[in-house]
Amino acid sequence: MKKGVSFLVTVALMALASSLASAFDPSPLQDTCVAIDDPKAAVFVNGKFCKNPNLTVAEDFFFQGLNIPGNTENPLGFNVTTVNVDQIPGLNTLGISLVRIDYAPYGQNPPHTHPRGTEIITVLEGTLYVGFVTSNPENRLISKLLNKGDVYVFPIGLIHFQFNVGHANAVAIAALSSQNPGVITIANAVFGSNPPINPDFLAKAFQLDKKVVEYLQAHF
Repeated sequence: MKKGVSFLVTVALMALASSLASAFDPSPLQDTCVAIDDPKAAVFVNGKFCKNPNLTVAEDFFFQGLNIPGNTENPLGFNVTTVNVDQIPGLNTLGISLVRIDYAPYGQNPPHTHPRGTEIITVLEGTLYVGFVTSNPENRLISKLLNKGDVYVFPIGLIHFQFNVGHANAVAIAALSSQNPGVITIANAVFGSNPPINPDFLAKAFQLDKKVVEYLQAHF
């Protein structure tokens, strides 16, 4: 009998520990939580400081200009127009953001990752070759050619990319599951870090000549 009671107590404690380990609520805990830069006039919660809900106005939830094409005159031929909590304070704690991506002919959004958000992309104009790579040890490339109206998902944290394979400009809209998903462009992070990563280390890591690594670091 004692063994049975002891077993039940152990199971109950494990269940309680398990529930406590996952007991978090990423959803908003109030109707609105508009970002405010003055902490003296705010209440601190997850995300940014919150404006008094009684003082929220329509402009806190509004952004204008996503219809304007971004400037793609750069070496990669793409531009990202971001609409996150910094542009729309009302997104604070709501767990979502938006971007417009413009691509010149053969422009690309190079391999990158969003550490805090899954991305779902919709092609508005043009044809994009897109893909993501699964985690170690498989490192499997899962890719697709997208046309106007097609939708694709990039899971949170995985390296992914888009490439305009058409002769004309392309445009896409993407939503991300965070008010601030973050972005890490792989080449910039590895070869353009500040201060630079030791080139001897990178040469061994990438199995490259040290001079090649130094050349890449000079360009990032």
